[in-house]
Amino acid sequence: MRIVVTGSLAYDYIMNFPGYFKDHILPEKAHILSVSFLVDAMRKMRGGVAGNIAYNLALLGERPLIFGTAGHDFGEYRHWLETQGIETSRIVTIDHEFTSSCFITTDQADNQIVAFYSGAMAYSRQLSLRTLELSPDDLVLISPSDSEGMYQHAIECQELGIPYVFDPGKQTPRLEAAHLRAGLTGARVLVGNDYEFGMMARKLEISEEDLIASTPVTVVTRGELGSTIYTREPEYRKLDIPVAPIHEVNDPTGAGDAYLAGLVYGLVRRLPLEVTGRVAALAAAYAIEQRGCQEHRYTLEAFAARYEEAFGRSDLLA
Repeated sequence: MRIVVTGSLAYDYIMNFPGYFKDHILPEKAHILSVSFLVDAMRKMRGGVAGNIAYNLALLGERPLIFGTAGHDFGEYRHWLETQGIETSRIVTIDHEFTSSCFITTDQADNQIVAFYSGAMAYSRQLSLRTLELSPDDLVLISPSDSEGMYQHAIECQELGIPYVFDPGKQTPRLEAAHLRAGLTGARVLVGNDYEFGMMARKLEISEEDLIASTPVTVVTRGELGSTIYTREPEYRKLDIPVAPIHEVNDPTGAGDAYLAGLVYGLVRRLPLEVTGRVAALAAAYAIEQRGCQEHRYTLEAFAARYEEAFGRSDLLA
């Protein structure tokens, strides 16, 4: 099985605000919001959902293929991905553009304000999955990227009979209802956090319950409250997945991408959904413990040992 990861490739500028956003926002003046946050630290790091997901899949022993676009400044990042065992031959360089840039400010309550410059990502709509010669045994991840590109990838997967995971993520505010419907139509799995599910349901003018029931498997992440997996096949089940114990919270950025990688790992290996959800939760825990999205590391042996410590023994991870 080939795992194809679509989505953004970006440089993350991660900043820490030594206070709380809520103390500086006046709700009664939100219509003329003008606020500046003086940060006390900034780091430039490799990121973007496609890069983050692929990195975490590589840690789990997979060799994913990234299908996307990057700018003329991507050389160092490409080399890094290749040294991690990630296939980069289908990343197209847009010579006159910069690689996408994400500016993330996190306060002391782990709330985040994010600004994203699309740069080369806007050209992902020019890429076609048909060039990859995929089969129904492969899996495509449709993650946040150019909205038209996400729409096109969903339609192509449906036409080609390729199973896919639909993860609109931080693009949810920009996706039109038609884009969301297209993504949901043939998705094997729908993934998002509880806020994104509320936003999608409002755009589609349906209830969250109907949205959850729209795909065979639906995963709702809930931050420190864990996550919930809903499945309709062979019968309806609701699985509450706990968080994995975290040694130290350093940075929540990239935790959702790590979770998705763990989820995909379990899906492609046909692990029980209960185990799959816990693998995803543990993958996210590793990401939270390090600043940056691709700075954590572990061996499969260490991962299995920590899984057993957190959730009990699973011979399926041996």
